This record gives sequence, structure tokens and C-alpha cells, in this order.
Amino acid sequence: MFDKLRSAFSNAAKSLGEKELNEKDIEDILFELEISLMESDVATEVIDSIKSDLKEKLIGSKVDKNEIEKFVKDSLISSISSLFDAAGEYDLFEKINEKKKDGQPFLILFVGINGTGKTTSLAKVAHLLKEKKYSVVIAAADTFRAGAIEQLREHTNRLNLKLVAQNYNSDPAAVARDAVLYAKSHKTDVVLIDTAGRMQTSENLMQQIAKITKVVNPDMKIFVGDSLAGNDTVNQAREFHEHVKFDGSILTKSDADARGGAALSIVKVTSTPVLYVGVGQEYPDLKPFDKELFLETVFGSLDNVDIAKTEPTPEPEPTPEPEPTPEPEPTPEPEPTPEPTPEPEPTPEPEPTPEPEPTPEPEPTPEPEPTPEPEPTPEPEPTPEPEPTPEPEPTPEPEPTPEPEPTPEPEPTPEPEPTPEPEPTPEPEPTPEPEPKVSSDDPFDGITDDEIATYSDLFDVPPPENDNEALKLGNKIRQWIKDGKQKPGESKVENDVEDEADDEEEIQKHDKEEPKKKKGRFGFLKR
Repeated sequence: MFDKLRSAFSNAAKSLGEKELNEKDIEDILFELEISLMESDVATEVIDSIKSDLKEKLIGSKVDKNEIEKFVKDSLISSISSLFDAAGEYDLFEKINEKKKDGQPFLILFVGINGTGKTTSLAKVAHLLKEKKYSVVIAAADTFRAGAIEQLREHTNRLNLKLVAQNYNSDPAAVARDAVLYAKSHKTDVVLIDTAGRMQTSENLMQQIAKITKVVNPDMKIFVGDSLAGNDTVNQAREFHEHVKFDGSILTKSDADARGGAALSIVKVTSTPVLYVGVGQEYPDLKPFDKELFLETVFGSLDNVDIAKTEPTPEPEPTPEPEPTPEPEPTPEPEPTPEPTPEPEPTPEPEPTPEPEPTPEPEPTPEPEPTPEPEPTPEPEPTPEPEPTPEPEPTPEPEPTPEPEPTPEPEPTPEPEPTPEPEPTPEPEPTPEPEPKVSSDDPFDGITDDEIATYSDLFDVPPPENDNEALKLGNKIRQWIKDGKQKPGESKVENDVEDEADDEEEIQKHDKEEPKKKKGRFGFLKR
């Protein structure tokens, strides 16, 4: 990057000598710098920020003509370094350990456009986590791209990891939720969620990403960008950040890009750090981003670069030293007159008298304040206890007369409804035939993923934590389907006691079944 600036430095050195720089003196340098940054794929707003910062450091500085190149280079490196420092750092392993202490899985969502290497980068992160002794499950939430599920299955087979997947065109949010339920039931440390690539200009697909984020609430969102895409990568990062507020970036194909403009621009535009860079096609070819290595790649060796030297502006301050011209300073000689005034200051020396202030130590006398403890005398306020005279209000207790409503309990006659409950079991039996992987022990047997997702969204139902909750949720969804899939405002009034009784009967029914059972759709009922 810096080679094209050398001619500008040379021309400026011929005309400068040793003097204070003004805007006209550095005009050519800033112009050449702007061209070099543009050719390095640095975003326009980032270039303007760097130029403004550099101009502020140069104008008014007194630099020898032989040192101007080094001074400008040091100032530029310092300016770029400050951009990375402002983005901060993200300690992935520390975040995972915090969730692990709470017994919860750490969820990571990968986003980006088509062809940037999201799936491969996800596999590299999975390999990195496995090397750190974390247990990992992968969710194939890219149900759109042909071959996406097979690609992930190949990676998981090589890495010996668990893959949660459904059919193509399934709801990506449902796949992600299944993976989270699996992780909770199997005490898995990390869930990696792959998503379909999408252009940042597709509003519908960007809203789908927002839906996945809302359903599973990931702990971390990573944007995967292509280092070779140049300024377009910056536009992609800006749009994705507006929709999902990702926490950091992974830049792929960095081994083929020595310009570094994409990394610099993404950090400036999104104020998020670059976490890792892809430097090859193998699993170990994912390296943590190193600011010093990045600057060395762009500018060459930093051995003779002292970022702190970017503040040579104080050097001209010695010039004010010849300012003893303000000989009128002898006028301050009358100031000695005030010096006698400080002599009376010895009078404040009696201030040691405040030392008796330790007398306030008797303030422990306030310790008798425990006498306020008799304030419990207000306890006689229990006299208001006669106010229980309003206790006659318990007369409304006769309202328990509505308790005769339990008379509807004889309505257990609707208990014959359990007889229809076995009827749903045969009804779903034909449905599982196309889905041989689903056993009749599945609490959601006969219920489609769309019906589960719709019911969860309508009634804000969290994922079940155990077998009993899964059975209860399955019964409620079947009842809801039976009632015509009514919305919350249209639902019939049901007796909560009967619902609980039905749920308990269903649970007892499953408990009495043979001890050897197959695994259900959500990983429950496995004995």
C-alpha cells in the first residue's frame, strides 16, 4: 500500500525543509493516500475518517524533510490501529464457560451471503471447539440450498459430531429449535447453527434470519465475509448488522488477500471485531485475527515503527522555550509580595487544633441510639389488628359457593374423550409411515412441524424441558387441532383441572408401557 505514496513524500520533502506543515504542504500526500486506500478496498467513509485523523496530526507539526515519510507512516499506522482498538475484543471460550456453569448450551448463529464459505467456516469452528474439549451439535438450518445438508453431514462424519437435520424446504427456525432441545437434553456445550446464504438486498430472507434469531435467541452471531469481495463485503456486513446485530466476523480466503481493506472497513462500519481469518481449506486453517500481524502484512515490518511517536506534535513545544521574550515576566516579581501573604498562612498551622476532632470519636455515644430500639413500642400498632373487624369480609368467602362448580367435575363423563385419544393414535399411524424415523412413542406423533411452530408462536410456548412436559404439550396441540386451530382470542373455555387430569393419565399410560422405547422426535422418552 505504501509504495505509491513514496513519490508524494519525495516531492513534499524537496519543498518543505524543516518547517511547520500546513494543509497545502500535505495536499499531495493525502491525495495519494486516498488513491492507495481505495485500491485496497477500504470503504469511502473509512478513508475520510483516516484522512481527517491524519490531517489533524500533520498540520502544525514541525518535521524534518528527511523524516516526513516515517512520520506520516507512523501516524497512519497509529490511526488504523486505533480503529481496531475501538472495536474491542470477544473472548469466545470465556462466554462458553459462563453458559456451561449455568448448565445451558451456548448457541452460535452463522450468517452471510451465498458462496462466502459459511458452512466450511462453521466446520472449522466446530473442529476448534472439539480441540478445546467442548461437546458440539450442529443444526442444518440451510434447508434451501441443494446439497447443504449432505455437505454438513460429511463434515460431521469426519469430525464425529452430532447433526440435527430435517427435510429440504423445512422451517429453518424449527430445525434450529430441535437442535437446541437436543443440546439441553444431552447436556451439550455448544450448538452451531448453519443458515442459507442470502443477498443483503433480499428483505424477505433477511426477515427470515431475524425470525430464527427470535425463536432460538442465539448467544452469539457471526458474519462470514469474503476477503476478496472488496468493498461489497463492507456493504454486506452493514446490511446484516442492521438486521441481526452480529457480534463479530470471520473473513475467509485471507491467505489470498494482502490488501486488508475489507477487515479494516468492516471493523469501522460495524464497530465489531474480526474474530478469525480463514487461511486455507483444512480444518486447522482458521486463525485468530492478530492486529499486529495485519498491520505488518499491509505496511511491512513494524520494527522501526513506534505508534507512540505519532504524537511528535509536542516536539514543537520546545520552540516556546525561546519565548522568554515575555521578559515582562519579571513583573511577576511583585508576586513575592503575595509570598509574605502566605507567611500568615502559618496562622492556619493552628489547624492542628482540628486534631482534637478525634473528640468526635465520642460520637459512638450515638450508640445509645439503640435506645430507638424501643421504637418497637410502635408495635402496639397491632391495635390496628382490631381492623380485622373488616374480616367480616370473609363473608364473601361464601363465594366458595361457586366452588360447587366442581360439580362440573362429574363432567368426567367427558372422560370418554380419552377413548377418542386412542383414536388420534391410529390417525397419526398412517402419517409416520412416510416418516419411518418417527416412532409411535413420540409425544408429537401425528403433529407436523408447522403445527408445532404455529402453536408455539400463537401461545408463546417455550420448548419442553423433559418427557412429561413434552407429553403435556403434545396433548394440548392435539386438542387445539381438534378445536379447529383457534387463535388465543377465539379459544374455547376449558377446565384446567380436566386438562391436568388428562395429561396425568397420558403420562401414566406411557409409564406403564414396555421399558425399552425408541427415541422421540425431540430426544425424549428414551429409557
